[in-house]
Amino acid sequence: MVELDSILSEAAAHVDKMYFHLRIDGGDAPIFRERVYCYELYHQMRLLWPKTTKFFLNGEVDKAAHPILRKLDADKAKPDFLVHTPGYMTGNYAIIEVKHICATKQGIIKDLKTLIKFKDQVSYQRGICLIYGDLPGNEVLSKVCEAAREANIELRKIELWQHKKPGEMAVRIS
Repeated sequence: MVELDSILSEAAAHVDKMYFHLRIDGGDAPIFRERVYCYELYHQMRLLWPKTTKFFLNGEVDKAAHPILRKLDADKAKPDFLVHTPGYMTGNYAIIEVKHICATKQGIIKDLKTLIKFKDQVSYQRGICLIYGDLPGNEVLSKVCEAAREANIELRKIELWQHKKPGEMAVRIS
């Protein structure tokens, strides 16, 4: 699905700052809330989704009752986004996990392991880790690389994307 890169990039540019950072009563500043961001990104992606593709975009698909994934020990996962053809394992195209820049190393490791498992064992063609928020220089890449090293994860199998600010497109950084 060649359109996925442009859909992801453009959809991210349409995520308004109110979904990027959530204001909370009594708080000094808005905070990152991954679910809020993901729901809006899903909405924006669906607006751009081609009508003529065999692939569906699904969010947070619970795999608990999946008989094949249970055998692969992948049935506990609940990926942020799947681009697939439901009901056909041969229609697995992309898995996308989302984290904000303040995510813990353990949270990043969990998502990287899910991406690798779905690529290696469930035949997804692409594994995308999307980090939203801004850090100076290459700190996002460094943060993810450090988590991957600690968990002995082959980062070359994963596409790392960043969505720095509301109104800007998401871009692939590795």
